[in-house]
Amino acid sequence: MRRPRGLPASLGEDRTLVMGVLNVTPDSFSDGGHHDRYEEAVAHARLLLEQGADIIDVGGESTRPGAPRVDEQEELRRVVPVVAALAAEGVTLSVDTMRSSVAAASVEAGALIVNDVSAGSADRDMGTIAAGLRTRLGTPPVFIAMHWRGHSDVMNDLAVYEDVAAQSAAELDARLGALRAAGLEDDFLVADPGLGFSKTGDQNWELLAHWDAIASHGLPVLIGASRKRFVGALDVDRDAATAAISAYSAERGAWAVRVHEVPANLAAVRVGDRLRHARGTRQEERA
Repeated sequence: MRRPRGLPASLGEDRTLVMGVLNVTPDSFSDGGHHDRYEEAVAHARLLLEQGADIIDVGGESTRPGAPRVDEQEELRRVVPVVAALAAEGVTLSVDTMRSSVAAASVEAGALIVNDVSAGSADRDMGTIAAGLRTRLGTPPVFIAMHWRGHSDVMNDLAVYEDVAAQSAAELDARLGALRAAGLEDDFLVADPGLGFSKTGDQNWELLAHWDAIASHGLPVLIGASRKRFVGALDVDRDAATAAISAYSAERGAWAVRVHEVPANLAAVRVGDRLRHARGTRQEERA
């Protein structure tokens, strides 16, 4: 399993990582308003870590369908103090932002990962600025680039594809090319297929079924399916269904899964990892 550089050695094992979601927002679709105060946010991050999360992903702007954009200064106010507090405790942190200013302030405060759902499309300075940043480990931040077609207020109108797997992979590949041209190196890039973003429920399932397209960039893969609408449409518990997707993703070789509920997803990725290892061992025996 390929790993991005620029992360602590403790995360370098051959296993799928669990990224715990920490939304410091009042309006996120699943947990908006639950952790938008500083004390509550830090406490919830500690709980996610106790439950087994490897990375905490701090986000100060909701990207649910229809969500309005938050003011830049408000996003900074929400995110940076939480990042600084958790970084002081040695937590491996990701910042979920589309703004280069928030990315830069968060890396300065201790984040090791920039998770941009727009892959640099929302802020054209993002690639250049991210490439020039240095984390406390002396490396550029890991940069997660997601397939994205537009902001939350219009993204549902943009879910028009002839072949969602092929087209989303090609579009993300183009964004990755732009990020490389801006100075970001493959060793620090992660690809995210953008489940739930400008895709219908059926399109999300079709995309997941075509792992060859998801993995076509030759980069580590992050899967973010947690509690999303297409999961809820199964009419079962969203966390249980998310765990099933996490097991599948780990078995296919995902670098990490981004989830709200850690314990069940941690168990799920361990099952997926074990199946992947068993398959690899069997293939080696047959070779």
